[in-house]
Amino acid sequence: MANNYNQHQVKAKKHLGQHFLKDESVAEKIADTLMFKGYKNVLEIGPGMGVLTKYLLKKDVTTYVIEIDTESVTYLQVNYLSLAPRIIEQDFLKYDLNIVFNQEPFAVIGNFPYNISSQIVFKTLEMRDQIPEFSGMFQKEVAQRICSKEGSKVYGILSVLTQAFYDAEYLFTVPPGVFNPPPKVDSGVLRLTRKDNYTLPCSEKLFFKTVKTAFQQRRKTLRNSLKTFNLSDNLKANSIFGKRPEQLSVQEFIKLTQLIETNT
Repeated sequence: MANNYNQHQVKAKKHLGQHFLKDESVAEKIADTLMFKGYKNVLEIGPGMGVLTKYLLKKDVTTYVIEIDTESVTYLQVNYLSLAPRIIEQDFLKYDLNIVFNQEPFAVIGNFPYNISSQIVFKTLEMRDQIPEFSGMFQKEVAQRICSKEGSKVYGILSVLTQAFYDAEYLFTVPPGVFNPPPKVDSGVLRLTRKDNYTLPCSEKLFFKTVKTAFQQRRKTLRNSLKTFNLSDNLKANSIFGKRPEQLSVQEFIKLTQLIETNT
């Protein structure tokens, strides 16, 4: 695994949201956030020049990487020969991962591009049956939002939908100086661990719709923000509809969905 190229061999591309991690200790710390339970495969998103990859390759799992940047792919092929057959040159958001994983479970990890980090989480939620564990680095504000609880100003759609299926932990903060080029904000590393029972006792489609609709007008009470659901006056008399969405826990959103479900 020879590193023939220096840190500047692959140029960070702004349109891809690339900020290459250059601190080895941070990379190792991120690799150690996965607990490697219940799966044999790990998928790293956006490996760049492999600073995190090298620590994943030391683990007792099979590491795959998915990278859209051709220059980074070439760098990895040259410097990480053993990894070469498991480099997927594709867009994570558009690629059918079961071409590789064939319905088998896998974990997701990465130093995620800020501009698509929320979309990465949403795709993970869509594939939650196969993804028991997820960890990685986000813009600090986004990582905090995913992990926040009801009552917080940053609690929102991403918080509720993620925590309905996963236990979310904010692990540590990473300063801009450990990246090349440095971003303008701090980064945050989180871990998502799928719940033992992650099926909802209500319509999942209606749950997603209810959460998204409620937070589109987060300052209004649910009685007003859910008007498009054409709910009966009798149902809207329930005290839960007098609350604003940020006041509801995940469990209360499930209860809300059940109420809507049984009255429509």
